Amino acid sequence: MEWFEAIILGLVQGLTEFLPVSSSGHLIIGKELLGVEAADDLVFETLVHAATVLSTIVVFRKQLWDLLKGFFRFKYNDQTDYVLKICVSMIPVFIIGVFFKDFVEGLFQSVFIVGVALVCTAMLLFFSDMASGRRNSVSVSERKGYRNGISYWQAFVVGLGQALAVVPGLSRSGTTISTGLLCGVRRDVMAQFSFLMVLVPILGESFLQLVGGEMSGSSVGALPLLLGFLAAFVSGLFACSVMIALVKKARLGWFALYCAVVALLIFIFA
Repeated sequence: MEWFEAIILGLVQGLTEFLPVSSSGHLIIGKELLGVEAADDLVFETLVHAATVLSTIVVFRKQLWDLLKGFFRFKYNDQTDYVLKICVSMIPVFIIGVFFKDFVEGLFQSVFIVGVALVCTAMLLFFSDMASGRRNSVSVSERKGYRNGISYWQAFVVGLGQALAVVPGLSRSGTTISTGLLCGVRRDVMAQFSFLMVLVPILGESFLQLVGGEMSGSSVGALPLLLGFLAAFVSGLFACSVMIALVKKARLGWFALYCAVVALLIFIFA
């Protein structure tokens, strides 16, 4: 991988991470268009995902600080409730990461899988948009008075969606937001929860690769890794600040149409 290719792919990651269109799928498509051979390891993908997670931390720093302060008061309050629900949402992806890591890594070698997964993303976004549009203005969570607008069972179901979204092309934010909407969580609540629940899994995977020596043993050079990280972080700062508001308000059907068109192009030209 050349240095300029790493910058382009880092920008792609940063700009698509916060939209329900699958950043990992777009990374694979970007590699195909640039003629970059798929690496045997996922160090570059993990590193640029970590960069966008760090940009999320910068944008949500006030909310995160409030959560930490409330959590370490060691009493059950709104902050403790929210942190515990994020922990519950991480259970399914933890199981996938421990027992199915090699299988998931194999999925990143095929652009055809990306096309199929994008079709699934499009269908999920479309049906969740229809379901939320038909539902009354008061969500299920509001009617039942769930604390922080989401219950423990809803957090776990959303976590199942995040676990399935390890497949490239199946958008993580799209899957989690759509799953939350179908469960009756309000969109603005689900948008923030979706972006915060990924922080620990991605940073944890990056840390394990660092201490395990996978970074130094990567087939991608140090300079492309650094430039890709910086490009993803800078573009992620912009995207996280601007596009979260877009996801909260825009119809998911438009993103579904985009995913369907990209999938069609993959099937025609790949």
